[in-house]
Amino acid sequence: MTSITETSPHLLAPEPSRLQALKSIILGRPGTIAAVVVIALLCIVAVFAPMLAPYDPLTQSMLKINRTPSWENWLGTDQFGRDVLSRMIYGSRNSLIFGLISPFCAAVIGTTLGVIAGYFGGIVDRLLSRVIDLLLAFPELLLAIMIAAVLGGGFWNVIFVITIAFVPGFARVARAQTLAVKQEPYVEAAISVGVRTPVIIFRHIIPNIMAPIVVLMMLWVASAIRLEASLSFLGIGTQPPNPSWGNIIKDGLNNIFGSPWPIIGAGAAITLVVLSFNLVGDAVRDALDPSTSQN
Repeated sequence: MTSITETSPHLLAPEPSRLQALKSIILGRPGTIAAVVVIALLCIVAVFAPMLAPYDPLTQSMLKINRTPSWENWLGTDQFGRDVLSRMIYGSRNSLIFGLISPFCAAVIGTTLGVIAGYFGGIVDRLLSRVIDLLLAFPELLLAIMIAAVLGGGFWNVIFVITIAFVPGFARVARAQTLAVKQEPYVEAAISVGVRTPVIIFRHIIPNIMAPIVVLMMLWVASAIRLEASLSFLGIGTQPPNPSWGNIIKDGLNNIFGSPWPIIGAGAAITLVVLSFNLVGDAVRDALDPSTSQN
């Protein structure tokens, strides 16, 4: 007969931490490994763009108009004689900056509004919920276009536009999670013994709702990159001649019969980067959400 002491080490084995779970998920999926490599390459290209770009992305040349790919110009040139590869390398900076800053700002603002609405309830909850519902009535792209049309292009305007477009989603998730955590015994005990509200929020509420917020932020990095490219394509995002993957596609569309390479290069870059961030976001979700990580 097997004794309890012989089997107890297996029964009491500690569960892996979320970091270990994320590591095992990433290393266990070839697609996720490839996605991490693509994101790492994007960061390297964006940071070292001046050293990696073979030409100045703004330099025009009448002698190099609509060149096909060659050893001199790997992705050819556009209708102004500018090197497409150099413009894509510099354009990756905009994609990375907007893709990281905008979801982070939206997460901070949206989580703050959602926690306030869910914790305090009453008239505060009703007012904030109506504002959130009003913003959620518009699709993200349409809401971004409406705001950008009023504010115009520009670096900070684009960040502000994408941030406002993402705030309602973060606020709704934070509010729902706050309502659930607020009913937990440890929160009720803290309230009953007179712990101050800011202490309860920062010590008990926010740490316990961060998992879905982080997952949502990772998934919306890809949406922010896509949204910035869409705004730039429509002419209300990054303004020419500054390169952006969106306005590279716009310029290529106006010259599609002269040189299709701007559309092919920038379109492939957007597709690959967005897919990579979505794959990594799925891995983070599986690691932080117990209900999906066990499947």
